[in-house]
Amino acid sequence: MNSIPWRVQFGIVAAGYAAVLLLAALLVYDRHMQYVNHPADVMAAGGMYAGGDLILALFIGCLFFIPTFLLILVIRKSETAYTRYARVLLGLCFTVPVCLLGLLAVANQENSFLGEFCFYRLLASPLVIVGLVLSWLFAPFSRARHLILYALGIEAATLVIGLVVFVIASGAVRGSH
Repeated sequence: MNSIPWRVQFGIVAAGYAAVLLLAALLVYDRHMQYVNHPADVMAAGGMYAGGDLILALFIGCLFFIPTFLLILVIRKSETAYTRYARVLLGLCFTVPVCLLGLLAVANQENSFLGEFCFYRLLASPLVIVGLVLSWLFAPFSRARHLILYALGIEAATLVIGLVVFVIASGAVRGSH
């Protein structure tokens, strides 16, 4: 029995990512339309809407696990492909310290696109850590495992530093009242 060619497998993975991106765009647009069509409700129950936004962001982040898992299964037999994947993960993880610094830089600005982007990147950090752990567990090659482990260290250390900064900042705010 013939196996499925690599091009077809990568096509399926790409289609999976495209489907998740399309679904995410539709969900975010629908959420935006709720804000536009019901502004009084948003003002009356702002915390509930913020909670809904958080759940939506986590749901979209979890949706990306599906094509990523398929990608891991496709590239698992190729050391070159898995090492490239690990390098991409390492590059992705360098965005989290940049976003932490960006969030601290725009902390006093309201409705900053940079601040929102950085906030959601930091919010996605625990999901990225789960994805890194799964990628590390499935990595059959030592070079890729090392790169993913470095990425995991950067992601986890930045998350811990961000939490410490948040705790210190919230304590300073409470202390000034």
